[in-house]
Amino acid sequence: MLVKTLKDPRIGFVTITRVVVSEDCRVAKVYFSVVGTLAERERSTKGLNSAKGYVRKELGRRMGLRHTPEIMFQFDPSIEYAIHIGEVMHHLEQEREKNKDED
Repeated sequence: MLVKTLKDPRIGFVTITRVVVSEDCRVAKVYFSVVGTLAERERSTKGLNSAKGYVRKELGRRMGLRHTPEIMFQFDPSIEYAIHIGEVMHHLEQEREKNKDED
């Protein structure tokens, strides 16, 4: 739905990381990640939030739900954190190699 039907130019390279639905199925928290700057993340968040009604309506229609949960978009920093950890590990490896060559 994000790729094919939402045409909001504010929504950038968004990845849905998980969806958590409340026990009573009234609320669905949709966690997402965005590749890019803080400004791009904010634009994508605004675009997603403005599309909540459309997403909810389409989910209800496509899934044949009688009561469609309220959609709440929540930024998930886990991918950014994983990238950061990878960069730190790469830097440490380079330092180790540099120290090894100096010995």
